[in-house]
Amino acid sequence: MAEYQLDARRLLCPLPVIRVQEKIKELVAGDILEVFCTDPGVLHDIPAWCRVHGHLMLSSVQQKHEIIVRIQV
Repeated sequence: MAEYQLDARRLLCPLPVIRVQEKIKELVAGDILEVFCTDPGVLHDIPAWCRVHGHLMLSSVQQKHEIIVRIQV
């Protein structure tokens, strides 16, 4: 298991989800992807995408104007 980070700051819907999808294709089961975003839409979009594609949403934390989402592949 490895951990990776993805910078999706300043990207608007649907780009953060598209970038997550592209990055996860490079990862293996058990890997963790930490995504840094500024679009509040990811709080709905990424969990929905995870449910559809079978990934586990570990957490989402909002700090000032930044959202950090952790996904397990």
